[in-house]
Amino acid sequence: MRLSIPLIALLAAPALAQDKPETPPWTEDAPPRVPAKLPEKPKLAVAWDRYYHLDEMLTLMRQFAETWPDLVELRSIGKSVEGRDLLMAVVTDRATGADTAKTAYWCDGNIHGNEVQGGEACLYLVWWLCENRDKLPKVKTLLAERAFYVLPSANPDGRAHWFDAPNTMHSSRGGKRPIDNDRDGLFDEDGPNDLDGDGEILEMRVADADGDWKPDPENPRLMVRTKPGERGTWRRLDDEGIDDDGDGRVNEDGPGGYDPNRDWPSDWRTLSEQGGAGPYPCSLPETRAVTEFLAAHPNVAGFQSFHNNGGMILRGPGSQSFGGYPEKDDRVLRALAARGEEQLPFYRSMQIWKDLYQVYGGEVNFCYEMLGIMSFTNELWNDDQYRGREASHDQSGRERLRFDDDLELGARFVDWKPFEHPQLGRIELGGWRRETGRVPPPFMIEELLHRNMAFVLFHAAQMPIVRTGDVGYTTLPGDLVEVTVAFRNDGMIPTRTQRAFDKKLGAPDRATIEVVEGSVEVLSGGVVDPATNRVLVPEIKRPLDLRLPAGIDGNGAVRLRWLVRGKGKLKITYRAEKGGTAVLEYTLE
Repeated sequence: MRLSIPLIALLAAPALAQDKPETPPWTEDAPPRVPAKLPEKPKLAVAWDRYYHLDEMLTLMRQFAETWPDLVELRSIGKSVEGRDLLMAVVTDRATGADTAKTAYWCDGNIHGNEVQGGEACLYLVWWLCENRDKLPKVKTLLAERAFYVLPSANPDGRAHWFDAPNTMHSSRGGKRPIDNDRDGLFDEDGPNDLDGDGEILEMRVADADGDWKPDPENPRLMVRTKPGERGTWRRLDDEGIDDDGDGRVNEDGPGGYDPNRDWPSDWRTLSEQGGAGPYPCSLPETRAVTEFLAAHPNVAGFQSFHNNGGMILRGPGSQSFGGYPEKDDRVLRALAARGEEQLPFYRSMQIWKDLYQVYGGEVNFCYEMLGIMSFTNELWNDDQYRGREASHDQSGRERLRFDDDLELGARFVDWKPFEHPQLGRIELGGWRRETGRVPPPFMIEELLHRNMAFVLFHAAQMPIVRTGDVGYTTLPGDLVEVTVAFRNDGMIPTRTQRAFDKKLGAPDRATIEVVEGSVEVLSGGVVDPATNRVLVPEIKRPLDLRLPAGIDGNGAVRLRWLVRGKGKLKITYRAEKGGTAVLEYTLE
């Protein structure tokens, strides 16, 4: 019996056409030619030195889809609390297949409304991929073989409020569903007030000979707390505002008050244990929409959420009580994050509960713990990047002010000025504007976006992708043949994470054998044990459809063997939810 192999085809993505070889740049008779080529003008010019209002963000996304209709499709996956669309971009080369047939990467940003540069990071990812598809072979391959689901603003209400209303650098974090934060039966009745009408919520202070704050000796515009036994000259009050409801407190019940990143199903806890939690998991329409989308798209194998700030590459678990992740998976997460530390100066690879704080019901934890997706949260920006060096903790405010004076000429700090408060009398207003501390200054935005995009693309390139390997056969007595086929995974990430295997998350990988022509009887099949080169547990009842719950390891391979009789054409297909599909056809003669 002879085995012929007329076709070996990988269907995870059609093969890319090879570029024609270039003409040699010089010959022995001619001097070298130096191309006088300037950087190409972008197909769609976008300014990356500013932050975009939600309406402008949506306009940019529509421009992406209009400029690159073969790469970008827009979909609304749901509505926010205030009825805004959760607009997502699906980015892939449609000519090489549908997004659902490819291994996919999810990226979102701005789940906290004031963490605006997460939205720009997502926009930049879409734009840069499209601009460079025809310029860089690696990008072309990524878009041919992968799909990207990009949701720039997972909290559009919070983003709109950050732009449209007066805010501090920390406010507009949550969504805008009214919450009775102070339990007085009223909702959102006592938030910050822009007393002087400058569009900012600044700090309030009042002169006090017995106060516990004093001007910083190095820079009197800043205040420092007094030392024990020392009297100050100022008392710090709340952020700019008044006691709207007459309960003796200021700004205790502002807009919203919950945390969208404490609303996810994994390791969720009630409000008594986790501040910001809703009444039940996925109680918010935004969270529910993302959860339903990810559950309906098991091809997602990589996940990134952009937050701010602190310069962190965060992985789970979120709480100590959850326990550790399987070492096999955590080793991959650490390896990915280690590359991120090289790509992102002043960023640190950290485990959430151990190196930061406890989080219950977080998005990044949900994606790994309940869906088996390798997941990260990047906390964008930190103060060390102002000067390109680490600053001591007690010098960070001074460094920021010197940076503002030296490089932004005072654009971010508002000097203290007297104000007649309607309830407190003569006070002073001053401090940092909202675009400070948590977000980079405009001229430093693009580098932050590009470096984080590069980390996303490295992660995406390491997602599993199944390809065909070698084929062999052995003739046996009785007109029997053993057909052995190898399938390999070219990504660092396994087709099935250890978490998915342990908890039976998603569907197992499958290898099917189909008789296309002729008469072939498939008697048994199974996975070849690498130590003995034998199928130790042959499948006899269903040899045409083998299940592989452990999948294929990262940068690993699996060998499958079938015992068959007869002649004809066979098609063997390996399907992995998160690793694509590879197909091998051959003929027994």
